[in-house]
Amino acid sequence: MNAQNTIQILQAYATGLAAQSMQHKVQSKVFKAQGLDKLAEKYASHSTEEMEWVDKMYDRILDLGGDPKVAAAPEQTVYEDAVEFLKADLEVSVREVPRLGQVTLSLAEDMTTYDLMKGYYQDEEEDMYWMDQQLKLIELIGKQNWLIKQL
Repeated sequence: MNAQNTIQILQAYATGLAAQSMQHKVQSKVFKAQGLDKLAEKYASHSTEEMEWVDKMYDRILDLGGDPKVAAAPEQTVYEDAVEFLKADLEVSVREVPRLGQVTLSLAEDMTTYDLMKGYYQDEEEDMYWMDQQLKLIELIGKQNWLIKQL
């Protein structure tokens, strides 16, 4: 794969991840306003972590001689219901994590980019498993009991 293709891949992921980070930041504020402090902290931290990945992707674009682009984020849904948000966020992860794995493998010739994207993949996979675990916990103990744990 040539550097230009790698730059395009990194740019696409950086743009999407920046939008996702903003959605998680806003969701954190919604959860905080609802008194769900633990969930608010989780998603505020998650938003910060996502922007750290964006920074790493931009750095790699620059290393490869590219120019990082800042694109307007598409409108994101903000959820009032924490469980509905988890379901929607998990649905995105279930769809996108396998695709991210394939993209990461396609970058294997560029070890630096491969390592970067592999780390990002592992982080996203861990997040997907956490959301799945939370939804299973909600089924097991009930929504109200789970929400109490998020106070």
